[in-house]
Amino acid sequence: MIENGSEMVRVTDTIDRICKNAGAKEARAYVTLTGIIMSASPDTGAQVMSIDKRSFDLEKVSRVNDYSRQFAAKKITLGQFYHLLKCIDQHVTFFPFWLQLLGAFIVSSTLEIVFRNNYYDFWAAGVIGVIGWLIYSVTDRYTNIRFLNEFISAICIGFVSIFLIRIHVAISADDLIVGGLMPLVPGVPITNAVRDVLSGNLVSGPSRGIEAVMSACALGLGVAMAIKILG
Repeated sequence: MIENGSEMVRVTDTIDRICKNAGAKEARAYVTLTGIIMSASPDTGAQVMSIDKRSFDLEKVSRVNDYSRQFAAKKITLGQFYHLLKCIDQHVTFFPFWLQLLGAFIVSSTLEIVFRNNYYDFWAAGVIGVIGWLIYSVTDRYTNIRFLNEFISAICIGFVSIFLIRIHVAISADDLIVGGLMPLVPGVPITNAVRDVLSGNLVSGPSRGIEAVMSACALGLGVAMAIKILG
């Protein structure tokens, strides 16, 4: 659940529910953004599980939550629950890439109308959003460097936006850049960071917030560099 973007309160609640219904009444877990420390009872040693890579797939989070509630309701056994969790990556696949690109087009293009009232740049903003998401996905697949994919995507978005303005295909570079960046803005991490802080988790909340700020800084620096080079 942590690997796929869940907030810490939900993770802790799910662990407690599983332990209680499995008979481990005295189980304790300490959950952070980068790892989980847990013991089944005071007489046993604690286990540590590190969280090395995080993405966002809220369908998997929802599925794990549903499985835990089915286990609590005695609809499935502990063995069946474990098997479902082991096979969740096969059962829950990410959206097809063409659908991701379509979503990026819709988010980027409709922003021009809803917030900027700019009908002329509708198609251009959608195309830039698709290009930005395509570069983001390809870069993320072939590199393990954090925030590099956001930085490269932002540079390309800035370059393409300025290029379309210079060939008179669009009228506002600012609108194109803002629209193109929308699919990459870390909205879910910021929301989860606020929820973690409000729930009293003062370790994971600020950590997730700093991670979101770093992503936003990478996007801003990429756009600034593009404007500096071509501006």
